[in-house]
Amino acid sequence: MRSIRIIGRSITSGVKSVFRNFSLSMASITCTVITLILVAIGILLSYNVNNITDQIKDELTIIVFIDKELETEDLDAVYKEMNEVSNIESIEFVSKASRLEECLKTGSAMAVSCEMFGEEIFRYSYIVQVSEIKDIRETATTLRNLDKVDEIIYGESTINDLIRIFDVVRYATIGLVAALVLVTTFLISNTIKITIYSRRNEIEIMRLVGTGNTVIRMPFLVEGFILGALGSILPILLTIFGYGYAYQALNATRFNNMLGVINLINPKEIVYITSLALFIIGSIVGMFGSVRAVRKFLKIW
Repeated sequence: MRSIRIIGRSITSGVKSVFRNFSLSMASITCTVITLILVAIGILLSYNVNNITDQIKDELTIIVFIDKELETEDLDAVYKEMNEVSNIESIEFVSKASRLEECLKTGSAMAVSCEMFGEEIFRYSYIVQVSEIKDIRETATTLRNLDKVDEIIYGESTINDLIRIFDVVRYATIGLVAALVLVTTFLISNTIKITIYSRRNEIEIMRLVGTGNTVIRMPFLVEGFILGALGSILPILLTIFGYGYAYQALNATRFNNMLGVINLINPKEIVYITSLALFIIGSIVGMFGSVRAVRKFLKIW
């Protein structure tokens, strides 16, 4: 029962403290709002960079052209040999007839040549999808060195540039989120330090009459939780409605239609998880900031 009374008083005291020190509370909440908005942007950006990377991975392929002199009955052996190469997710065979059919459908001047010479101007080929984009160069080199492989095409320079760009953005967003969480902790902690300083006489009296450390620090823990939770409300609303608007707006643009498969993640798959993460970050960081302020400023731990 005593523990329940302590918790009840701590909650009441923490709530009252938020409103009693309204200007300081608003400063802390404002700092939390700003940093959590940036955290939300970092999380959403990180998710979408990873998603775009996966989409591009599904579209990036290695085209393996087989030696013209290869007999049809030897194709299975080539397929088995290719299938033993690491980092290969799928292999699709493309016959000469399929190449001819694609050429004829173009309706261009090339189609006339294709119709004239027939499928013999083409080579058997395989379309290879890799599991990891970053290892595509090694995979292509291995395939190029296989017997009966005549040529490899996969847009090496473009893919390498994309890999570097996505790696930089991915690590930058992770670093941004981590840095912003630390900044939020620091700001809340310092704000609560000011609150503690303004109530130092009250706390000193509590200590002199024998009040335990737990009873002293619990209201500040509750206060930190409330400040963090309140500071997460606006970022959560902006995440839910702002990202939904951005998703609809960008998907309707010509630019995105030109990109084809590259789309933002559907809001239903990301905004609620991100919102929960923001609430947890805000609340825990608020509590941690309170604990840090109480421990280091008052030296009661």
